[in-house]
Amino acid sequence: MNRSTRILPRILEPVLATALERFPVVVVTGARQTGKTTLVGSGAIAAGRVFRSLDDYDVLEQAHRDAQTFLQNGDPLTLDEVQRAPEVLLAIKRDVDRSRRPGRFLLTGSANLLMMRRVSESLAGRAIYLTLCPMSEAEKAGRATPGPWSDWLDAADERSLQRPAVPETGGEGWASRVLEGGYPVPALAGEEEIRAQWFDGYVRTYLERDIQDLASISSLADFRRLMRLAALRVGQMLNQSDLARDAAIPLATAHRYLKLMETSFQIVRLPAYAISRTKRLVKTPKLYWTDTGLAAHLAGLSAHGIPTEAEMPGGLLENLVLMQMLAWRETVVPRPEIHYWRTHGGVDVDFVIESGRRLLPIEVKSSHRVRLDDAKGLEAFLEDHPKAAPFGVLLYGGTEVMRLTGRIVAMPLGGVWG
Repeated sequence: MNRSTRILPRILEPVLATALERFPVVVVTGARQTGKTTLVGSGAIAAGRVFRSLDDYDVLEQAHRDAQTFLQNGDPLTLDEVQRAPEVLLAIKRDVDRSRRPGRFLLTGSANLLMMRRVSESLAGRAIYLTLCPMSEAEKAGRATPGPWSDWLDAADERSLQRPAVPETGGEGWASRVLEGGYPVPALAGEEEIRAQWFDGYVRTYLERDIQDLASISSLADFRRLMRLAALRVGQMLNQSDLARDAAIPLATAHRYLKLMETSFQIVRLPAYAISRTKRLVKTPKLYWTDTGLAAHLAGLSAHGIPTEAEMPGGLLENLVLMQMLAWRETVVPRPEIHYWRTHGGVDVDFVIESGRRLLPIEVKSSHRVRLDDAKGLEAFLEDHPKAAPFGVLLYGGTEVMRLTGRIVAMPLGGVWG
């Protein structure tokens, strides 16, 4: 049976429910097909609310014609795909300025409204923004649990990390998890052919409709070629000049296309960590995708073409772990920051979670056994930040929790899957 027929719990739901009790406008953003409409249009979130979708052309026409009249009903309103009618936001602003009743407006959008110039100023100081990520591995299994990240950040020392029960499985099967991704339909479909057809349709809709809502693209072929090249660079330093050259487009065009992909929640630029926050702004970010399934599809990977972990690019495993972190981050207040770390000499750490003054460095390895050499990046980071980072975590494909060095614990990837 196709599991996508079930409505599975999402870890963002209680966060959203609390936000509606406190703020007049709550905006849920995220890539198209992450499940935003299902989240806001069903269950306790939807109770007592009027639901209207701007994907309905009749509703969209009403919003364009007279936004103020469109909002006159005093009932709590859920408005889906609000980026399609930005003029509505000015009317919402006026309504909220008259009455800041909590839960008055619940908006969803498939574009990052804070990155859209004509939108971001309209709701400044009036809205709280939440991002619904593609489904985490725990959510796909029917468990709305955010993962171990908060527990690891709260641990007093490396010995505390060895107390949780060892998961029954390690990191095996991560290649299939990568190919499934987190968009509900392909992730839960269970058949490679259905996934491939869905991703083909998704890319076509994204190019022909969603991107055109944000900006005019003269050459969709160039845009698609850049998307594919970006998918082939998962986990690598983002060199826009190289991307532009390989795509045979001007550098300014490549920069614009990447910004559109980021605004529409397709790619993630992971910034470098440095003690000085100003230095972070000038260091080259790493490139990841919001969904590994889509990235793998664009890169030409499939269960038939690359069936084993040994043949799957390692950057996709890092991307899969990052997806779990990003979903967890949306549930934490204040929101932690996630970076990578790299020295000029090439020593690096895949991820650094920063929460307040606490740092948690994390390295990801697909192997079922770990060596001391696998931890050299973590050791270098801990030496540079002895107070803020008391220990590090090395995620690997085995099943045993082990203390690798004095301050580094090897943890099974199975614990991350929840």
